[in-house]
Amino acid sequence: MSMGQVAARLAGGFLRPIDADALREAVRDALPTVTLGELEPIKDLPGMVRAAVGTLDKIWRADIDLSPSEHPRLQALATLEAQVLERLPPSMKKPRTLVDLALDRLMHARAVLGPVEIHSHSEMPVCWRRLLLALADRVPVVWVAGPRSVPDWVMGKNIEIRQSPPSGIAPDVYSCATPQHEVLEAFRWMRSLLSDGKAKPEDIAIAAASPADYDDYVSALSHEANIPIHFVQGVQAVATPAGQTAAALADVLVNGISQARVRRLLRLLDGTDCIAALPRDWTRVLPADAPLSTLERWKQVFASVEPTAWPGGVDRSRIVLDVLQILEKGPAGAQEAGEKLLPKLPLKLWQLALEDGPGTALPVTLTRLRIADDLEPASHPIWTPAISLAASPRPFVRLLALNAGRWPRRISEDRLIPDHIIPIEDLDPLPVSDADRSDFATIVASATQASISFSRRDVEGRLLGRSPLVGEFKETYLSYGRIPEHAASEPDRLNARPTEFRATPSARSGLAAWRDWYRRQINSHDGLVRPKHPRLYKVFQQPMSATSLRMLLRDPIRFVWRYALGWRQPEETDEPFSVDPLTFGILVHETLQLAVGTLESNGGFAKAKSDDVAKAIEEAVRATAAQWEAEQPVPPPIIWRNALEATRKVATAALTYRLDRLPNQKSWTEIPFGMADGRGRSLPWDPSVSVEIPGTGIIIQGQIDRLDLSGDNRQARVIDYKTGRLNRDMADVVLKGGTELQRCLYAFAVRTLLGPNVKVEAALLYPKAADGDQALFPLNDIQGALDTLAAAISCGRDNIEKGLALPGIDAGDGFNDYAFALPANPSYLTRKRPIADKRLGDAIKIWAAP
Repeated sequence: MSMGQVAARLAGGFLRPIDADALREAVRDALPTVTLGELEPIKDLPGMVRAAVGTLDKIWRADIDLSPSEHPRLQALATLEAQVLERLPPSMKKPRTLVDLALDRLMHARAVLGPVEIHSHSEMPVCWRRLLLALADRVPVVWVAGPRSVPDWVMGKNIEIRQSPPSGIAPDVYSCATPQHEVLEAFRWMRSLLSDGKAKPEDIAIAAASPADYDDYVSALSHEANIPIHFVQGVQAVATPAGQTAAALADVLVNGISQARVRRLLRLLDGTDCIAALPRDWTRVLPADAPLSTLERWKQVFASVEPTAWPGGVDRSRIVLDVLQILEKGPAGAQEAGEKLLPKLPLKLWQLALEDGPGTALPVTLTRLRIADDLEPASHPIWTPAISLAASPRPFVRLLALNAGRWPRRISEDRLIPDHIIPIEDLDPLPVSDADRSDFATIVASATQASISFSRRDVEGRLLGRSPLVGEFKETYLSYGRIPEHAASEPDRLNARPTEFRATPSARSGLAAWRDWYRRQINSHDGLVRPKHPRLYKVFQQPMSATSLRMLLRDPIRFVWRYALGWRQPEETDEPFSVDPLTFGILVHETLQLAVGTLESNGGFAKAKSDDVAKAIEEAVRATAAQWEAEQPVPPPIIWRNALEATRKVATAALTYRLDRLPNQKSWTEIPFGMADGRGRSLPWDPSVSVEIPGTGIIIQGQIDRLDLSGDNRQARVIDYKTGRLNRDMADVVLKGGTELQRCLYAFAVRTLLGPNVKVEAALLYPKAADGDQALFPLNDIQGALDTLAAAISCGRDNIEKGLALPGIDAGDGFNDYAFALPANPSYLTRKRPIADKRLGDAIKIWAAP
């Protein structure tokens, strides 16, 4: 029994001490109805319930009566106490009341209780002391101290004291590099005890005064070492499946109903009643890149999906929309969302988190929750707070975090009652600092083998001081890279045995790569692959775009990674904060396509008046914006509006730029070649016809930004829009080192598809060029540019097929999305590029082309 249970039994009448859960519930219900004076502004903040429960518990344990106080803070707490006691079951009494009732029935102590023994106590709260002293006059009372110290108020009273001599051992003290190193050394120590047969699992304990900071390290190493360890204080709730389900719901409510968050939540809710009829593969009807951050966007997407597209051919969108209507309420609907969506165990965690703070604080309050693990402490090593280990010592102990400020911990004021209102020594007669010292002495005195450790630095590299409890004990310096007598896990064993690790495939490969990167020669770790490799052969059987050809010419290794290995950059799923240049260019091109299509269907683009052009652009911007908002991420509203306004200006400049009108001109935008066109448009050629660059064996495909064609198909003008900044030397640009390929390739494609008799003009147009600056840059010698490009492509293909997938001139580009696959050593490209250039041979001549 606890002392509270002793008092309740003697008091009779089915009384019981106040339960922690009942107290928390009563405080949560009472706070909104109580006026707390100077505490009123903070009573709705996250953590107020926890703080009030802690303060009331301290007041009761210290046996302080709040009613006669005249201080406004204490009067407010007295009012809260009265309201809380009213909401508790009548059988629950606070300690002072239980003691008073028990003392009234003291004459029955011998029959009701009999002899009393106090175990595992170094101290006792003030509220129970007068009952214990009174009991000592009625029944035999024995204070079983063991190796612990005995409090002064017990000495000289009618209480028998039983003490046993301390073990007298001197603990082993170890200086470790970091907190992670401390945990690693603790597991090595535990492994040695188990493997040598010195201790059973149930005899081993690892402890810290405040273990929460080490929980993640202990949990991770427990799984890595395959040594199950019982967490006495419980594991973090969010580390369990039930906690993850509650956390997913909190993420949606607080941060919004984006597609990624909703998909994660519904995946975790799979099998629950609210979505029982929803097929598991229902997400296939959603556009993969659309954020769907509002309920309206979800409705738009579902409205565009045919019922036959759903798994089983039955539209289940109503199930998802019903859930979304609950989620859209945000933190204000947290209680409703939990009750309607969560299963039993996640719902319990959800309600506990809401008791500790409002819905907006769920990401914080959920992380504070702990639940019991499934391990039996009587048959496993334990990871425990020092106070728990002091109450139930084990013979083999390892104490961590013996650093200044961590053990003993610093004394801190109560969160609601500062020291100037009630002195700390009165509110907490056994402050945390003294308790930590007492627990340390008890643990060491009770152990047959004790080890303690401290960190030299924290995880951020700051120097840490030693705890005064370490005292004059001789310490052993442990290096992080030392070879242990017993390894904690397989990775630890391999790290301690370099010869054994060196024989593993991963080590051999890693060491070979490291050495090869420093050799002044090209090798397999620099991009040499097997000649005529099937993957490389297959790449050139597929149509290529201007983008892939640019990569082939300027960075062969990235070309192989992207097109032979299929590496892709992850797409952004949440709403971005800006519109990057590439995205803006796509937005402009789609707007131009819609606008020109509208004008062509209403009398022709070439004949359109400026007002008609402006109207068509306005409609195109609205339609494009609506489509983007439904299918892909867009930035916040104000940034998105600015981007649409910029799109409108650039599109207007592009379509109103004065170009000579061709006879009976007809215009197209985003016109495909070398690929099928699923839009059903009337095009000047069959878009599925192959276009092959002469002498290379490479087929190309793409979409021409704009094509103007005369009525007799004798004159054609290819325009490639550039939405970026205008460079000063654009008038001299032909291929620009292999970066400017569209004009040449598109002109060649038009000539191939329309016949050799067509006269083709190809030009770049910069709509954002300033007034007075040249904005149109035609390609004067199309055939000469094509011959140069074809020769470079042929050399590039030959190199790839020979296995020369080497870094090119663009490998060091700051915008290289594949830079992560290159060595992080900044001198790598400086050392390897000159050698790679020699191996690439004539293929690098294109880099110097104007």
